Amino acid sequence: MQRRSTYAVGLSLLLALIVLAGSGIAVSAQQQASMPPPTATSYVLGPNDRVRVKVYGEPDITGEYEIDSNGQVSIPLAGRVRAEGLTTKQLERAITSALAKGIVRDPRVNVEVALFRPYYILGEVKKGGEYPYRLGLTVMDAVASAGGFTYRANESKVYVQRAGASAEQVYSLDTPVPVFPGDNIRIPERWF
Repeated sequence: MQRRSTYAVGLSLLLALIVLAGSGIAVSAQQQASMPPPTATSYVLGPNDRVRVKVYGEPDITGEYEIDSNGQVSIPLAGRVRAEGLTTKQLERAITSALAKGIVRDPRVNVEVALFRPYYILGEVKKGGEYPYRLGLTVMDAVASAGGFTYRANESKVYVQRAGASAEQVYSLDTPVPVFPGDNIRIPERWF
């Protein structure tokens, strides 16, 4: 009898720990889900983003440039400029500084995002793969872009690995979950 009682107490403690740990994960995932999506001015640049650079009075420099895998962008007369981790305003200052050291007198530079890096969706969607990002995108929008759920999909939760993160986070699909550029979205299979 005592062995059964000890077993029941141990099992109860284990279940309580699982419930407590689960609620902690839900809170942090809920907090992350409520993070505002990036705006054009707050967005932090990264590899595979395309930027539109305008240098007033310099049509040979003005154009669209892609940030390479090293996080740099090659601008004529400015050379390779570090772009990863910067906002568009910070990149404007970096390009202005690089151009001012060269032959361009008093450069006036404007930088805007021409194309955000793509997001990826896989799992129980009809057409998984790489899709172009747009501001305001949610997981449900991403699922719709991928042709919708398959009949095996668990339509109540989603796994999202943010760009630069080392692990997936679980989100409930009861509320809108924002998608960020470079996200990996996985729709799990339901278990019966």
